[in-house]
Amino acid sequence: MNRRQQLWMLIGLTIAVVMAAFFLPAVSQPAAYHQFADQRSFLGIPNFGNVVSNLAFLLSGGAGLAYLLRIYQMPAQKAFFNKIECLPYGILFFSVIATALGSMVYHWIPDNVTLLWDRLPIAIAITALLAATISERVNPVLGLWSLPILTGLGIVSVLYWYWTEQQGAGNLNYYAVIQFYSIFLIVLLSLCYPSRYTCAQDIYQVIALYAAAKFTELLDMQIYRLSDDLVSGHTLKHLLAAWAVYRIVQMLQKRVLLTE
Repeated sequence: MNRRQQLWMLIGLTIAVVMAAFFLPAVSQPAAYHQFADQRSFLGIPNFGNVVSNLAFLLSGGAGLAYLLRIYQMPAQKAFFNKIECLPYGILFFSVIATALGSMVYHWIPDNVTLLWDRLPIAIAITALLAATISERVNPVLGLWSLPILTGLGIVSVLYWYWTEQQGAGNLNYYAVIQFYSIFLIVLLSLCYPSRYTCAQDIYQVIALYAAAKFTELLDMQIYRLSDDLVSGHTLKHLLAAWAVYRIVQMLQKRVLLTE
């Protein structure tokens, strides 16, 4: 199967997934979603562990932005063939910082209004990484053109979820597509298309860390109890996801353009 056939196959799969999200019954948010395992307060901060663990996102996102600003001023940098290719990563790291702030507010006052500001930057960050993957593995122009479209769809998916919650019948289908199918598509693109840069295999470590983060999120209470109330699964989720972001920073720091 040649590159064009692979691309059309992935486009067809994407259309099928979106259609499934449209026709399948709506996945609603659990009624107890805002009830996290660790609700302890400390130093006057409610839900201390889940609030403060977001500092890891500030550090990893800040490290990413600092690196991009530094290499943007270096005429001989080798991390990007064209400096415009920094744009998806810039949006990614900025969104990670916004996620830290949004998640802090959400865990301080957990409700659907504050959750909106937590989920918006998450959707933007994931779709920005997808656009970066398209740029580096399929076509640079296609990747950059897809950036506003993908991030826009991410924003719409969150706004749609929030609107359905306001109507009394929450629907997470499209947000789930953005969050989970985008990650799956990054893996498929990485398997089907070689990167133009070295250290490209590091993306699998990033995906593995993010998958581990989602797994610990599901085991929020179980991890809290197993750790003798030391740390919750949701707090670990924040730390693992921030580590995944920092692995992206490290990947960019090490890589160079492959020669033909």
